[in-house]
Amino acid sequence: MDRWMAELSPQLTVLTELAARGGSMTAAAEALSVSQSSVSRRLHALESDLGVPLLIRDGRNVRLTAQAEALVVDCAGPLAALERAVARATAAADPESGTVRFGFPLTMGSGDVPELLAAFHHRHPRIHLELKQAHGAELVADLEAGFLDLAITIPPAEHLRHRVIGRQEIVVVVPERHRLARRASVDLGELVDEVFIANPRSYNLRQLTETWCREAGFDPDIALEITEFTTIRELVERGLGVALLPRGTTAVVGVAEVPVASAALRRTASLVWPTDVTTPAVDLFAEFLLTNLNSPTTR
Repeated sequence: MDRWMAELSPQLTVLTELAARGGSMTAAAEALSVSQSSVSRRLHALESDLGVPLLIRDGRNVRLTAQAEALVVDCAGPLAALERAVARATAAADPESGTVRFGFPLTMGSGDVPELLAAFHHRHPRIHLELKQAHGAELVADLEAGFLDLAITIPPAEHLRHRVIGRQEIVVVVPERHRLARRASVDLGELVDEVFIANPRSYNLRQLTETWCREAGFDPDIALEITEFTTIRELVERGLGVALLPRGTTAVVGVAEVPVASAALRRTASLVWPTDVTTPAVDLFAEFLLTNLNSPTTR
């Protein structure tokens, strides 16, 4: 245990930070507030202690070997848990300080979440927020690896501690001159001959789109794939296809959103923690989000 705390923990911390910074020794040193030579010494010491190669030189940066990548995956969670436990103990005297690493979906880059982030920062200016936007699978992986303290995910990460914060209504988005644009509602089966614009296959909404359309009796003809909902709406406006998207927070010129009559299409959003061990800053931020986001129409 003494050797773990004195030697291996700092060495493994450097390795995980190096992986998170894309192999940049300079960036890892800056993130850890140590010299680049200190980073290099710790990595060489870790290679020597383990007796396996960990790094491959790649210009100014380095690449991790397969052994190093596996080690990062195995150690990231325990290191993050140790960091949170220490932070919780040291922050008890001042819950208004600390860092919260928070992730949220690409689809929540506008609207409620940015407004709440600003409100929280003004209310608790000494709590530092490190933010990351990504799709759900990446956010869950970062939670599991200990790279995030808290995240909003769609759908919920059922195997992790989580709280449901809302459900998104999914509507049919069409150009304003489309034959269905002025309808009060539409049956999914009426879209059988339409060209669809959707997220890549790894995205939850893409998977749901395919599932819902198949339940309506057809496979959607997905001609274009793009990650951003804003871009999808712009492509729809230009007449390149239709889409199934969460109802927008504001009206978009050139497109119409039509409810689905044949079924209630919904996605569930949740607030997720990687572990039960949290810091006062994370607890404060989570409570703020739960108070302000816990509604049936969270977008």
